[in-house]
Amino acid sequence: MRITQKGQVTIPQDVRSRLGLLPYTEVEFEIAGDHACIRKAPGSAGAGTRGQNAIKALWGAADKSMSTDEIMALTRAVSKRGAVTRATGRRAKR
Repeated sequence: MRITQKGQVTIPQDVRSRLGLLPYTEVEFEIAGDHACIRKAPGSAGAGTRGQNAIKALWGAADKSMSTDEIMALTRAVSKRGAVTRATGRRAKR
């Protein structure tokens, strides 16, 4: 594993999984002799944090203006062509 020119290093997936490190998780480093320890920063694992981070990442990302009815129609995914509905996973009746 190498440090990039920007001082970045990729934390292996198994380490991220064991520590519960998701994208945008705040971490802190502790220097101990000739090595460093990484851990979640206090308060970074609170309830709702993952959802709040998702909202922050998506806020303002839409490039089209849609009405609530249009959004609901897309969410329900029901059409006259027999699209699969979200609720049942079956094709809508014609």
